[in-house]
Amino acid sequence: MFRLAHELVLSVYRATANFPLEERFGLVSQMRRAAVSSVANIVEGSARRSERENLRFLECSFGSLRELGYFLDLSQDLRYLTPGQKKHLSTLQGRAIAALSALMQSRPLGRSTTS
Repeated sequence: MFRLAHELVLSVYRATANFPLEERFGLVSQMRRAAVSSVANIVEGSARRSERENLRFLECSFGSLRELGYFLDLSQDLRYLTPGQKKHLSTLQGRAIAALSALMQSRPLGRSTTS
């Protein structure tokens, strides 16, 4: 999970390096922050002693990945990302979401109690 999310961060940094300069403190900063936050929350959660705290950090990571998804859509709509870049980043983001969802479900507190 960590490696996949880290690969996404690196790809976001590379893709946003060519965004317009006026977006440096706007969209570029937000996209990078959301991507890095997703990984940082996984790392921080793994250091927590309680399962409840760990799951809370994984949920924050999930939220950051979803937030990044919106920024990817917006970046393509603004024509800052090519369709190929958007597809690559969205694929990585989707894989990270799927892996994180599976990880969260594998946790005792992450399993649904309803059947």
